[in-house]
Amino acid sequence: MIYVCIPSFDEAPTVGLLLWKIRRMFTEFPREYQLLVVNDGSTDKTAEVLEPYAKVLPLTVINRKERHGYAASVEELLRLAVELTDRPKRDCAVLMHADFSHGTEYIPELVRQIDSGADLVVARSTLEGEPSRMLRMVRRMAPLLLRNSVKIPGVSDVVSGFAAFRLVILRNAFRSHPGPLLTTDGWAANAELYARAAQSARRVETIESVEHRNIRPRPSRLAPMAMARELWRAGPRLRAVARSVAALPRQGRQPTEAT
Repeated sequence: MIYVCIPSFDEAPTVGLLLWKIRRMFTEFPREYQLLVVNDGSTDKTAEVLEPYAKVLPLTVINRKERHGYAASVEELLRLAVELTDRPKRDCAVLMHADFSHGTEYIPELVRQIDSGADLVVARSTLEGEPSRMLRMVRRMAPLLLRNSVKIPGVSDVVSGFAAFRLVILRNAFRSHPGPLLTTDGWAANAELYARAAQSARRVETIESVEHRNIRPRPSRLAPMAMARELWRAGPRLRAVARSVAALPRQGRQPTEAT
């Protein structure tokens, strides 16, 4: 089973079409799949858009009345995938955004890498159509802004929001951290997630992708200087996370045969 996890806030113009594009992709890449969406306190018509799709697609929607933020949405989606699976060593979760920035055409390659033995696969993105030169620079410099606090062999784009996880490594991460798994937000939360998940990964891989910033029907919500400050502030916290993760007993190093 492939659980496609999509956090969404005010993405009514795109989230429904994205679900349909995923459905069409799975007709050409026939695999069993489940769509999981958090509607994070949207103020537009996201809930209304999602309602009819839930009747015709394998879709679970979590509607929140108030916004909790990106990190909380991601964590809730991944926890739900872990709860739903009965084969965590075989099944995987794919994390992607609802605004067309992540192309559905890359999902098969993410899954193939999992099938071939990878436990964590991160899409290293080339930004296409991003009009802000400053934002492109902040994204490129994200590891330095994080003060090199997150170093994962095999991952260069530590703030990418497009990735696949073998569910057993997420289960191990949740079990190792009884409280909230993610203590940061935004791009920093992606880096924190990969650091925690990689603790029990036997193999980590990267695929190349294009992140489209020019086809979503809304302006970017990312303010470059605010993002830079957020990453800089998150650096010491993530360094502490990295130390705590490194101190945990190594898990998941045995073969991850399906169960």
